[in-house]
Amino acid sequence: MKNESNTQLKRSLGLSTVMLSVIGMVIGSGVFFKPQAVYTITGGAPGIGLLIWVFAGLITLFGGLTTAELAASIPKTGGLVSWVEKCFGQGLGYLLGWCESVVFWPANVGALGTIFSIQALKLIGVSDKYTIPFAIFMVFFLIVCNCLGANVGGMIGNVFTVAKLVPLAVIILMAFKSTQSSPENLTPFIQRGDSFIAIFATGMLTCMYAYDGWIHVGNAAGEMKNPKKDLPKAIVLGLSIVILVYAVINIGYLLVIPADQLANTATPAADVAAKLMGGNMGAKLITVGILIAVFGTLNSNIMMGMRIPYAMGVQNKLPFSKQFSYLHPKYATPVVSGIFLLAVTSIMIISGSYNSLTDMCMFVIWIFYTIAFYGVIKLRRDEPDLKRPYKTPLYPLIPILAILGGLFVVIITVLTQPVNALIGVGLTLLGVPIYLSRKDKFKDLSHLDEDSKGETGDL
Repeated sequence: MKNESNTQLKRSLGLSTVMLSVIGMVIGSGVFFKPQAVYTITGGAPGIGLLIWVFAGLITLFGGLTTAELAASIPKTGGLVSWVEKCFGQGLGYLLGWCESVVFWPANVGALGTIFSIQALKLIGVSDKYTIPFAIFMVFFLIVCNCLGANVGGMIGNVFTVAKLVPLAVIILMAFKSTQSSPENLTPFIQRGDSFIAIFATGMLTCMYAYDGWIHVGNAAGEMKNPKKDLPKAIVLGLSIVILVYAVINIGYLLVIPADQLANTATPAADVAAKLMGGNMGAKLITVGILIAVFGTLNSNIMMGMRIPYAMGVQNKLPFSKQFSYLHPKYATPVVSGIFLLAVTSIMIISGSYNSLTDMCMFVIWIFYTIAFYGVIKLRRDEPDLKRPYKTPLYPLIPILAILGGLFVVIITVLTQPVNALIGVGLTLLGVPIYLSRKDKFKDLSHLDEDSKGETGDL
């Protein structure tokens, strides 16, 4: 019989580690490339653009504080899927897993592969007609790397995580010290005649992608030394730092280049660097730093995306589950799941742009985020005696604000991006007949949760 201490998650993570994980998981490609979309939506008005960045962060903060209760109460492998299943049953949990397999992770990987390709080809002076094939090649390359062993993929992620902060720090320091900075670029708040509500709503949707990744920190609740005390602190401090960084870097962008010009460039960070550093060399240096950051984020997304269909295959939840659950005999990696991710991602890359893919993946995942937010309220009612190492502060205000924020994202997507919303919902609902045909064949592997160590991802 196993010793009880060996069947429990090892509580070794402190506040600083988890807080840095929050920062690392959230900061990705969005901060470098979403300014163009945001300032295009604002019509070149900087003030409302900055407000959008801050409020998108606040919605994210409310969501993080809410789902942290689920993470601490249900410290199972699977994270969000496990929480949704606990609160609403197997069917909804299955749809989430299906959605992550065919929409969320492929769209995420496709968006990152696309933006990496655009920036890399521009850097080396190659025609943009090669954007799609190069993006697919990069995804293929990193999937191969991850199929060579978890250590290879993990090493790539570790090397490039810190790198994403370097170009941000350089731009911030130079922008605020440069004699070329123009404080008047921070006005006006909104262009005359524009609708504040319409601009704010659409801009918020665009901006949410830059804050995604926070949900995965909850997976570490079972491994924290003091989740009741440290988890909310890590979320609040980590996301507060991210909000501050995003606000400051956007002020830095705007001090150097007016918002109407940022709206017309797909490379805002590089253009700012070029102006600050006196030409193309500065732009190229910053672009290299950005590419390194995006490369690391792309790798992390591929690591996560490969494992969702594999996990569903192990539980016999998918057609061809035997194939999806196959592990390479030498490297013990989900090769078939990697091939599946490559195939679906390639379709995403061919059919969508960076912004359309990010909007679609935000729409579908925020449907389930919002469901999870309500799950906190439902679980409080249905299982009042459930052990909760951490409880959402200011309950029920924070969960309600999180739900309202989630509904806002979903509704605005439907109103402003109906095609993307329809595609996302359609692909997700394809999982319904598959679930109904296979639900009696599922394998219950919940007994393995006690031996799981839980993992966090870096988005």
